[in-house]
Amino acid sequence: MLVIGLTGGIGSGKTAASDRFAELGAPVIDTDQLARELVAPGQPALADIVAAFGAECIDEHGQLHRARLRQRVFADTAARQRLEYILHPRIRAQVRERLATLDAPYCLVVIPLLVETGMRDLVNRVLVVDVPEAVQIHRVMARDRVDAAQAQRILAAQASRAQRLALADDVLENSGALDTLQHQVTALHQQYLRLATAPLA
Repeated sequence: MLVIGLTGGIGSGKTAASDRFAELGAPVIDTDQLARELVAPGQPALADIVAAFGAECIDEHGQLHRARLRQRVFADTAARQRLEYILHPRIRAQVRERLATLDAPYCLVVIPLLVETGMRDLVNRVLVVDVPEAVQIHRVMARDRVDAAQAQRILAAQASRAQRLALADDVLENSGALDTLQHQVTALHQQYLRLATAPLA
């Protein structure tokens, strides 16, 4: 099975792209969703996060207080690395398990931090959803209700646009309308089906 790694910076439109691939019938494994499952109440990863960051990272319902933890880790590189040490090996293991259950010509693995986490080895091709940084900042401020400084800190903690594009086999340009993105995804879907069924050289 051909495995496509979809990545892009925050606010680039990864979800809009992966949703369209799913509509076209491609299985999608979303590592953000895996991370949410891993930090559900009662999960070992949540206990490790509490041990590392304290009980203030839990809300009154026993759930991870994402906004509080996000603010902390994006202000402190060492804290972010501790969180990654807790989550990334577990996410990698979950991706491998999910891939082993699929039967399709190709599938999509959404890995926002593909460059940063070194998960390139999990996929055959890298698809980057690309937008200018000014567009990312505008979208993050509107979506997450953070100020420009916080949005800049989040971007600064991620790989640069140039680093992502350097790894890309394919690029979706997503600074325009949703229809434009969907047309690009449809064309890539056909390309991936051809690649997945092509005889090996």
